Amino acid sequence: MTRRWELDMLRGLMLVLMMLTHLPTRLSSPIGQPLGYVSAAEGFVLLSAFMAGMVYTRKGRHAGVVAMRQAFWRRALVIYRCQLLALLFLFTVIALLGLTVDQPAVKNLMSFYLQHPFTGLLAGVALVYQPPLLDILPLYILFMLISPWILAHGLRHGWAGILGLSLGLWLLAQFGTTLALYDLIVRHTGLPVPFNETGAFDTMAWQLVWVLGLWMGCSMVVAPQAMPPQARFPGWLVGVALCITLVTLAWRHVAGQVPTVHHPDINLLFDKWLLGPLRLINLLALIVVTVRFGPWLAQRLPRLHALEAMGRSSLPVFCAHLAAVLVVLALFGETNPLRPWWEDAAVVLISLAFMLVVAHGWPHVARRARRQGRPAADAVLDKRPSPSAYSQRT
Repeated sequence: MTRRWELDMLRGLMLVLMMLTHLPTRLSSPIGQPLGYVSAAEGFVLLSAFMAGMVYTRKGRHAGVVAMRQAFWRRALVIYRCQLLALLFLFTVIALLGLTVDQPAVKNLMSFYLQHPFTGLLAGVALVYQPPLLDILPLYILFMLISPWILAHGLRHGWAGILGLSLGLWLLAQFGTTLALYDLIVRHTGLPVPFNETGAFDTMAWQLVWVLGLWMGCSMVVAPQAMPPQARFPGWLVGVALCITLVTLAWRHVAGQVPTVHHPDINLLFDKWLLGPLRLINLLALIVVTVRFGPWLAQRLPRLHALEAMGRSSLPVFCAHLAAVLVVLALFGETNPLRPWWEDAAVVLISLAFMLVVAHGWPHVARRARRQGRPAADAVLDKRPSPSAYSQRT
């Protein structure tokens, strides 16, 4: 099975958009959520789940559920190691830089760790303490750990029950269930980590994005006729999805990233961290439009090999983007409209170049590690495919 270059390119695009959003430059606001009230994070999680669904379903059907589960767990361990390295980088290099230059942005970013270093370290290793920007990989790890049971149940009994349960959990999250569970845990364990330091993403809500992607990827293997290159969506559904996509796209670029200034209740419906109802509708509309018109666009648009390279080495490139953003925050601080344009441009270009170097260099590191019998951080996912090796990638 060969790689899907269009999926690699989309993942590379999501990584670039995340980098542009997270870097404290003038581009952060206009580039953030460029397609409506949906961010690159939703796209990256959905695509990662989609590829996991394809790869590990194939693994489960060819080698059995036990082998599939072990492959998921090995992958989760790789991502966990990356999270530990990111925490180590933040707690040492970035902390030293931020404190040396007395950078408020860094102090705010890791305020809990600076106040409670021992607790912050232990809680960070346990994935309970998740500083801003370092809260995506823990989400990814959790989803990888529970995915074997989701896929196994879907393969044996179908996906209707799983999708219904996932939608129910998302609905519970909209009414504050996650915070209620946190309060319950604090009462019984005395957990010292504040709720706002446990990660911005509401796991109970965001699992719906992962489950949707996992289901779609699994369906591509089990019933590829059900999702041909141009999915047979009813015409009315495509029309509604296209209208929603165009309306939210225009709304986003006219009103800005905050849908409305005077109606916070409406803004909550578009909330990113909670995956609000209108945001979910926006995402579903984009999925329909992409699946329907994506193959047509793929045949006509030029292939962007730089983005494909980033998508193939997604995990190390994601970590490179994190390192670049943290260093820029430590040296320059938050976005400053008085900062010269050339400085912002230099920051973006250097960060992009760093990500490209990692994207093109990592496959060589992974191949060398495999020859020496050692696992590379992203060798499972991002090595060049062979028929026997593809089933272990996500």
